[in-house]
Formats: sequence, C-alpha cells, structure tokens
Amino acid sequence: MTTIDGQISGWRAFFLVAALYDLLLGAAFVVAGEQVLSAISMQLPPHVAYIQLAAVFIFVQGLSYWLAFRDPLGNLGIIRVGVAYKAAYAGLAIWYLAIGLLPSIFFIPWAIIDLGFLVGFVLFLRAASRAAAA
Repeated sequence: MTTIDGQISGWRAFFLVAALYDLLLGAAFVVAGEQVLSAISMQLPPHVAYIQLAAVFIFVQGLSYWLAFRDPLGNLGIIRVGVAYKAAYAGLAIWYLAIGLLPSIFFIPWAIIDLGFLVGFVLFLRAASRAAAA
C-alpha cells in the first residue's frame, strides 16, 4: 500500500522500540546512574540528583513515544519534539567529541542510536505529511 494507513503497524512498532529504549534507559539511570558512571570511570557529579534529573527527563521522553506508539498520527507534535530531542543529544555529544571534551566515549553509541531514531521520526513525519496532502 502507498498510504500511511497501510504502514501504520510498522511505524507503531518503531515508536514502541523508541519508547522502550528511553523508558529503560531513563529508569536504569534513575536507579543505578552512579554505578553506571563509576563503571566507566566518569567523575560523579556532587549529588545523585544531577544524574536522576536528566534520567527522569529521558524516562518522560519515553512516555511521550509511548503515546506516539499508541496513536502515531494523533501525536505528530510529540514526534516533532522527538526530532529536536534526538538532534540535541546527538549534536551535543558529537560537538563535545569534536572539541575533545566528551566526558566518556560511552556516550557516542547513544548518540548514534538517537540519530537513527531521528531519521525514523523524520521519515514518519514526511510520510504523514504526504498522506495528509493526498
């Protein structure tokens, strides 16, 4: 099928993966962020709240992708924000890598994964836009 409706189940699976990725990543850093950072020899911030506040943001972003999973066409705004979120993280990680100030190479795989999600989000938004115009 050429319409977005015929492809919705595949897109829903994509958004489910995006949701689970951020939900699990956020939860892991809320619960064990200090241990993860210690394991990769990163200097810990002065208080665990610095880790947990960022982790909760990632978790909530996962909740937003859960909404996109449930109704992709009804949550286009969330998907647009997801593009900005993924671009911001990946861009910042790449910037710090380029200037030699990335605290750990450990952050690069996540940037690459986020770039993959960003591409998927943009492809979905383009397909949804084409379907709306038809």
